Amino acid sequence: MEDALQELIAIAGRHAHGRRTKTAIPRVTIGRSEVPTPPLPELCQPTVLFVLQGAKTVLIGDRTLRYGAGSYFVYAVETPATSQLIEASSARPYMAIAFALDVELIASLLIDHKPAVDGDSFVTNRLDDELLDAWRRMLRLLDRPSEIPVLAPMLEREIAFRLLQGPQGAKLRQLARADGRLSQIRRATAWIRSHYNEPIDVTELAALAHMSNASFHRHFKAATAMSPIQYQKQVRLLEARHLLIAEPGSAARVAFAVGYESASQFSREYARHFGLPPARDAARLLARGEAATLEID
Repeated sequence: MEDALQELIAIAGRHAHGRRTKTAIPRVTIGRSEVPTPPLPELCQPTVLFVLQGAKTVLIGDRTLRYGAGSYFVYAVETPATSQLIEASSARPYMAIAFALDVELIASLLIDHKPAVDGDSFVTNRLDDELLDAWRRMLRLLDRPSEIPVLAPMLEREIAFRLLQGPQGAKLRQLARADGRLSQIRRATAWIRSHYNEPIDVTELAALAHMSNASFHRHFKAATAMSPIQYQKQVRLLEARHLLIAEPGSAARVAFAVGYESASQFSREYARHFGLPPARDAARLLARGEAATLEID
């Protein structure tokens, strides 16, 4: 296992350019950093993150994930989170692979796949030998780009199958099934993200997810580690940050644009979430050139 992991690190290192590199392999991104980072709020997309070297923590609601080398986690629902690289150096850079989930591909595999056992949604797991070997063969294609169109789809299918067989397979099954609870919760989270600046009615969200109020609250919390109101607040704050960077100006104007009725409440919650008041935080990000890095690593 160690030899395979070292080969993955070497390949990823050769093809990483900057902090985040979209590779020639569809849906595969390499993350790399030689320095630890402060906490970075972001909106995680449905993705599997594999950490090859270094370590990071991710705070999702009231749950904290810790990734070490050779571990992975499935983000099955678009979720506000705060990540922090805690082990990274020039000698041993943080290195990770992000694999964007193809829900249709996963659904096609469910026909012949036996159900997985449900487990804790918020733990990382170790890469097993089969999954590690599949990833090694996938990343080797970066050195043979002419083979990517033929072999990458086959290897993507194998990786998805290995994930379904693993300890986080239950989340993928629920995501891919139209009547799965994660698929139903995603309808509600999509509505919140599209209407983040509007008041939300939890009863209407529950109906959208085809659940009772009690069932909706329970499954929403299980999927996101937060309540619908908390989810909306974090989405509002992330959107406010993007607006402040894209169009520097009045914090009060941004507060009202993202749905706050009180500019002072917005400033308090923004400072609590990002560590600085709105204008100072935006100025810091622009000065450091971090405005384009507010995504999953």
